[in-house]
This record gives sequence, structure tokens and C-alpha cells, in this order.
Amino acid sequence: MVYRFPVGIDEAGRGPLAGPVVAAACFLPFISEIKGIKDSKKLTPLQRERVAKALLEDETVKVGVGMASPEEIDEINILQASLLAMRRAVDALPERPDFLFIDGNVPLAIDIPLQTVVQGDQKIRSIGAASIVAKVKRDEIMKEMHSLYPVYGFDKHKGYPTAYHFARLLEHGPSPIHRKSFTLTKRVNKFESVFSYG
Repeated sequence: MVYRFPVGIDEAGRGPLAGPVVAAACFLPFISEIKGIKDSKKLTPLQRERVAKALLEDETVKVGVGMASPEEIDEINILQASLLAMRRAVDALPERPDFLFIDGNVPLAIDIPLQTVVQGDQKIRSIGAASIVAKVKRDEIMKEMHSLYPVYGFDKHKGYPTAYHFARLLEHGPSPIHRKSFTLTKRVNKFESVFSYG
């Protein structure tokens, strides 16, 4: 069967301790001249930004972006929040897709035919495009959060559990955008038992 408007979906931000989870849904025309579309983790930040810009400026490419907040993550858990962000990304598209390719192995509860694809961002171009847009959008949000909460260094680690991030948590405690359900206290205490700061 030939689909008229198949869309790839991926998310960014399941692992961080802070900030939203962001998903993107992307339609790519069968013939697209945009270069560099691949798993976002295999691109440098500058490469991702260039590809995302090309995707968002190409009128033949259709993109929807959705997110779930730290509060929603705490309320329904990170998996369900990721799926919620994906549904919102689909809803943000200019028209309803007729097929979804979803990165991973968990399907969406949605009335659209779909296929889950493990490591889909490496196998299906539209998923790769979605992974790039989602990552760039989330990084932009975390840079904005840095201006609100500069002591945590969100511009450096984007909320991921780095040694620098844990050190700032030890010093300042969690911010309003930290995910409380990620057992921050337990993880920070474990970090503190391994590293000491004078």
C-alpha cells in the first residue's frame, strides 16, 4: 500500500534530570535534497542546527513539535510523557498523517496505522529528521532555562546527569524544572558519596 503522508516520529530528553521531553513528527518527500539527515546523536550540535534549519525552512517538509513538561513527567512517568509529547507532535502537523513510523518499540495509542522501529533514527530518514528537530528544539529550550536558572549550567549539559550537574544540585538543590520523580535526592546522595567537593 502506498501512503500519501507518512510521518517519522522521535523524541529527545527521556534521560535528563530536568526540563521537558520534546518530540517531533516529520514528513519528508520521497525525493529530498536535504543532506546530513541521520541519527541526531551522530551529529555535532552545529550540524544538527544546520540540518534542523534546512528541514524547517523547506516548504516540502512538514514538521510538528510537541512536548511534555517536567510536571507531566512526574505525574504520569517518563514513558507516558514521551508518548504524550509524540501525540502532541502529530496533532501539531498541518494535516493528519496516514501512517506513522515511530522510533523504538512502544506504539502510540492512536487511530493511525503505524510501525515501531528499533533504532529507527538510523534506518528511516523521516525518523532521523524528527530526531534532529526534537533534539535541537529541546536544546533551545534548555538554553532558555539557563537564563532563568544560570547556577545549574543547563546551557552546558541540557539537564543530563553529568558530574557538573550533580555538583550544582548538591550546592543549590533542585530547580522548578527538575523532575522530582527521578529520585534526585537519592541520585545526588550517591554521587556525593563518590565525589567530594571542597
